[in-house]
Parts: sequence; structure tokens; C-alpha cells
Amino acid sequence: MQVIFNLSVAKCAGIDYTCCVLKSEDKKVKTHDFYYDLPEELIAQTPLEKRDASRLMVLNRQTGEVTHKHFYDIIDYLDPGDCLVLNDSRVLPARLLGHRPTGGAVEVLLLRDLGDKKWECLCKPGRKMQVGSQVVFGDGELTATVRQVAENGNRIVEFHYEGIFLEVLERLGKMPLPPYIKAELDDQERYQTVYSREVGSAAAPTAGLHFTQELLERIRAKGVKTAFVTLHVGLGTFRPVKAEDVLDHHMHSELCMINQQTADVLNETKATGGRIICVGTTSCRTLESLVSPDGTFTPQSRWTDIFIYPGYQFKAIDALITNFHLPESTLVMLVSAFAGKDHILNAYRQAVEERYRFFSFGDAMYIT
Repeated sequence: MQVIFNLSVAKCAGIDYTCCVLKSEDKKVKTHDFYYDLPEELIAQTPLEKRDASRLMVLNRQTGEVTHKHFYDIIDYLDPGDCLVLNDSRVLPARLLGHRPTGGAVEVLLLRDLGDKKWECLCKPGRKMQVGSQVVFGDGELTATVRQVAENGNRIVEFHYEGIFLEVLERLGKMPLPPYIKAELDDQERYQTVYSREVGSAAAPTAGLHFTQELLERIRAKGVKTAFVTLHVGLGTFRPVKAEDVLDHHMHSELCMINQQTADVLNETKATGGRIICVGTTSCRTLESLVSPDGTFTPQSRWTDIFIYPGYQFKAIDALITNFHLPESTLVMLVSAFAGKDHILNAYRQAVEERYRFFSFGDAMYIT
């Protein structure tokens, strides 16, 4: 299959906007090619008591060989001089439960900060939330007014509060858990990585949920470097691929960035022959979006809608730590691009047979 890679850079709000598109000339990539059967009971509803006690499937992407371990064994697969790349984005407790002055319950999900105390939001029930509608949260320390109904049906909402909005959200907001998780989360920090610090995601970069501070310290003590990138995960990450032809799918955009310190560590790692090992598809998408044509990195911020599926030529990463992803999702397509579709689907079949736990609170895979 011949693959053409087009890279276009535009400007969006003063920030470079990177759009990566792959076009297949000979063979269409079909969404149903990435389907696998998953029993519903294997979808993890709650995290394990110990983060690093999750199971770990190690997949050799050259041979397809699979080994079954636990996540705390990941250190055995890392060598001195390697660099572990982590996404330090922190999930915003963006789900607000309130009521209208008449008493009707309302759920407001924050999507995008527009400035001046205004946010683009999803509101339920939408039919009750028209321009001028008001909502009260908690004991009234936070209120909101609908200012506009956007073309896509989302609401532009202005919030009224005293103090710092993020502190108010920490008190009143709930985690916007994925739609396949039905259980309530007792400890909201369990949907945050232990190294999260840059607030802005609508969903956690879940491959990082397996790490503890102690495990990271042991990894660093072994001579493995760690570097942080930021990609704020959008709700579009849960949007299903409805198009039959993968090329017809419109990929959502997310803001990603690397700083000077991270760029220096990545460049040093490559120069000295170390491997760049991404923790999660978000770290992978960040590096593949921001890597220069010569394989080096510079500090930068860009919006990216990079869509990685079989045929893509990786330029930045050498190995990937990830979770098990939804059937027919863009993330299954990404790992298939990295390890080969047949290897991935065979590994997923084994994971089902071995009763691995799937998705956000599930087990992990290391692709090397």
C-alpha cells in the first residue's frame, strides 16, 4: 500500500495548528477491520487498590510474541539511557450537578474555556437550558446563566462566583468519567496520574494511572530519564468512528506542548542511542505531532488532530505503554499502526481469554 503523508501548518489563535493526514491510494482502511469481541464484564468499572498491581501484557511488535506480567515489572523492560515520556495533564472536575430556580435538576459539562468567565458546555436537559436560563450549584456559591446556544447545540454559559474558579470546581465538580464507566468514583484522585499538574483535560491519560511515585523513583534510580509533555485530552477521544472508510473520520483537535527541558532530554536520548518510550497514546500523539523532519525536538505548542492508523511511519517513538482500547476506535488504529493490526488483534484475543481488565481503569500493554 502506498501512503502519502501531508503535513499542513496553519495558525489558530496565535498558536501553530498541525494537521496530519494519511491518504491510501491502493487500499481503503475499513473501520470494521479493527473490531474485536469484548464481554461487557471485562470493562473495568473501578481502579485496583494498588496502581501498579495491574496486569501487564508485553507485546513484541516484530514477532507478535506475548508475555504476561504485572505492571510493577515494567522496570525490567527499561534500560539506562532510555527516556520515559509522560503526559502531565490533569483532569478538570468538569461535571457540575445543579438545579434551576424552579427545582429541576441540571447537569453541566465544561468543554472549553472562552475567557471572561464563559465556557462552552454540554447541558442536560438541553431543551430546558435556553438563553437566559439560570442554574444554581451547591449552596449557591456558584451560579450560571446561559448566554448563547451554539450551532452544534452546545451552550455558552457564563459563571458567577467569588474567588478562583478552579478552587470552586474542586469543591463542587465531579470527574467526567468515560461513558462506559457506570460506577461512582469514591476517590477522585484515582482518575488522576500521580504526576498530573497542568489542569485542562476532560479525560485522564489513562496509561499513566498505573504508575506510583515509588515505581517512578525506582525507574529513575535505574538510570532511565523521565520527561513531561502536555496534551489536554478532549471529550472527542470517546467519540466513536462511524465512517466505514477510516479516511472519512474527522479527528478531534487537542492542544499539545513540550518545553525546553523536555526537548533537551529527548534530543539527548536520541543522540546517545537511548529509546523514547511513550506512556500512553496522548504522549505518542504529542511527539509524533511535534517532531521535526530531522527527528529532533524544539519547545512548542500546537493544536493537533493527527490521526495515526496502519500505514503511518513513526518518526519519534521506539516503544509504547498503553491500555486496552475500545473496538473500532482511533486508539486501536494507533496501536495497530505501531505493532501491526494482526499482532494487536491477536494480543487482544489473548487478553479476553486471559480475562484482562479493559479500558480506562483496566490493565496495561507494553509494545516494544
